[in-house]
This record gives sequence, C-alpha cells and structure tokens, in this order.
Amino acid sequence: MAKKRLEEERKKAEDSQHAQPPVNRDFLRRRDYKVDLESQLGKTKVISKSAPLSDQGGYYCNVCDCVVKDSINFLDHINGKKHQRNLGMSMRIERSTLDQVKKRFELNKKKREEKKKEYDFEQRMAELKEEEAKMKEYRKEKKKEKKRKADDAGLNEDIDPEMAAMMGFSGFGGSKK
Repeated sequence: MAKKRLEEERKKAEDSQHAQPPVNRDFLRRRDYKVDLESQLGKTKVISKSAPLSDQGGYYCNVCDCVVKDSINFLDHINGKKHQRNLGMSMRIERSTLDQVKKRFELNKKKREEKKKEYDFEQRMAELKEEEAKMKEYRKEKKKEKKRKADDAGLNEDIDPEMAAMMGFSGFGGSKK
C-alpha cells in the first residue's frame, strides 16, 4: 500500500519534472484512536520466513507496510515524518487562536476542579477505612475481655490446678496471667 503510493509519487515527480506546485498536506493533528501496544504482550508466536509482514514478530504498521521489532521504535515510527507523510500530513502544526487557547484553559480549569472533588472523595474513603480499623480493634478488645471474664469465672473453679498440671492441660492455651 505504502510502496505503491511512493512509486506513484516518484513517477509523477519524474514525469512532470516539478512543473506542478508541491502537494499541500494537512497540518499535524492529534490521533483519534488509542495505540494498541499491550495486545500481543507476553504471547508467543511461531514466525516463518514465508509469512506475510503482518504475521511476523513485532508491530506491523499497515499504513507504511513495515514491521518494527519493539514498542518504543513503533511509537517513534508512528510519530515520525515518514508515517505522517504517508497519512497525508506535514510535520507542521496549526497555529492556535486566542479563543482556542481560552477554551483550553477553561477546560483544564474544570478538570482541575473535578480532581479536587475526587481528592475529597479519596480523603473521605481513607477516613472511613481508619474508622473501620478502629472499630475492628475495639470489637477485638471487647471479645478478648469477655473471654477473660469467662475464663476467670467458670473454668478455674471447676478444675483442680494440680490435676490439670498432671493431665498436661496447664501448658496449652491457658489464659495469660
């Protein structure tokens, strides 16, 4: 796909000997899609020499018809001049107007206010977790105290300490005094 386009551009350039004005390309603009780098992560793939480029190992660019071996180079390729030219864009950026800048500032201000609200939510969640931990500790202490009272009142009176020691009950799981 990309090779055909490049060959056609070269033929046109040779035929016309630069008689035509240069091609007007669009300004560079933001991608409207997310680059998928994680879909093939951690997967094994059998690669053969006769396989098409898109099935070989690495990241395949269908615009430029090339394979790049790792994610960093793939991102460099996507943001690079050759790829952008194949998409029909130049590496120039459109100048922003005053109104566009003001709108962007307003948008960023709204986002910042939302983050503050989210922060308050997170802070509230942290407080609730601390309160829950305190309640859990309080219940634990209450349970231990109840158990101690039950041990002191009922079990010590029924069993003779000498008999318990002889039977081997004195050393296991007794109350801590």
